[in-house]
Amino acid sequence: MRPVRTAARALLSGIFLVSGARAVANPAAYVDRAKPVTDQVGPMLGRAAPRVPTDPESLVRMHGASQLVGGMLLATGHCTRPAAAVLAASLVPTTIAGHPFWSTSDPAERQLHQVHFLKNLGLLGGLLLAAADTRGRPGLRWRTGRAVRQSRRSVRRAMHSARRDARIAVRSAAVARRLPGGR
Repeated sequence: MRPVRTAARALLSGIFLVSGARAVANPAAYVDRAKPVTDQVGPMLGRAAPRVPTDPESLVRMHGASQLVGGMLLATGHCTRPAAAVLAASLVPTTIAGHPFWSTSDPAERQLHQVHFLKNLGLLGGLLLAAADTRGRPGLRWRTGRAVRQSRRSVRRAMHSARRDARIAVRSAAVARRLPGGR
């Protein structure tokens, strides 16, 4: 299954590598389409992190950088789950800003944006699968359940051992009372 995962990650990351590199190199080309999202995100980001630039061009460049780095990590197989999660999160504003088919009146343009919107939803699904992929190893849910079961088993063993030791202590005390000089 490893070659399939490797190929799938490389294929899935391609679009993010290309679009991220383009946005980092030439953010001005994307500013007009990103404006509806950057106008909403910029002020919130300015309040949350005052030192982070909030102008549309910088936001587009940061978005492109996150896609470029996430795409590289996903393609190379390093930190694949977090990289896929970051790419999935970055795809949402891209889809909303880049393909608003609901606001287009031209039928041909509407259909084009709708196709790209649905394509991005498909990419989002692939990224969510990549973010959840444990590469055949047990996931967090299974490991947590196993740890809980082992802890319960350990507690039961400790209680059983403590009861046994208490019974032995009670018997020893009873025997000691029966001995001469015992109380």
